[in-house]
Amino acid sequence: MTKPVATRLIALIVVMLLIAGGSLAWYRHSRPASDAVSGELARAGIDPAQRAAFEQLVRAYILDHPEILPEAMDRLQARDSADRLKPLRAALETPFPGAVLGNPQGRVTLVEFTDFACGYCRASVADVAALISANPDLKVVVRQLPIIAPESVPAARMALAAAAQGKFAPYYNAMFAGARPDEAGIAAAAAQAGIDIGAARNFAARGDVQAEIDHNLAWARQLGINGTPSFAIGGQLIAGAVGREALQAAVDAARKG
Repeated sequence: MTKPVATRLIALIVVMLLIAGGSLAWYRHSRPASDAVSGELARAGIDPAQRAAFEQLVRAYILDHPEILPEAMDRLQARDSADRLKPLRAALETPFPGAVLGNPQGRVTLVEFTDFACGYCRASVADVAALISANPDLKVVVRQLPIIAPESVPAARMALAAAAQGKFAPYYNAMFAGARPDEAGIAAAAAQAGIDIGAARNFAARGDVQAEIDHNLAWARQLGINGTPSFAIGGQLIAGAVGREALQAAVDAARKG
């Protein structure tokens, strides 16, 4: 076997292993990944007598170049995220009426899963605001994901009531500028946003409000989101308070896409 052919086959098998999720398991001599290598070798037309030597060659390549594993796994994770997002994207990008920041008609949509009890979400408010300021074509669909504390739920319900009154952005900003979302904090943020409290409380008790929160929780499970803030844009899932530069890069990629 010539060296160029061997190199191409090594690359092919490494990619195959990573796609199968078995690279590290194969490295540890697990049977399923070893069988996968054998199958790939057979499909490549490699003489069975060369199989053991070639498997050792692939193993040596991985040991000599371990840096390819995290890089390849990152690419695999990105591909997996895109696959999971694709069937949900239209629904995710359709906001609960009024629960939008930025340009409601923007051609680039960033979906933010947030929790008013989340300190990292609070830290991301300035980054999202700067992103909106720098990108006039950006629509930010905010999805309530009340998973951190019991008080997250009434805060999320009030956010949807604020959206129904056209007061979502003021309430969102007031909640994150204030203390943790206890009963007094929620009332203070609602008052600061100019919300009709009586009407908002009635609205927050409606079934469609609970349905919205249930949908967000279900989508988060489907997407593997287990913390806030989390963002979805184009084919990307972004976990955590990653900062303005990373979010801008994602917006740029989505715009090009």
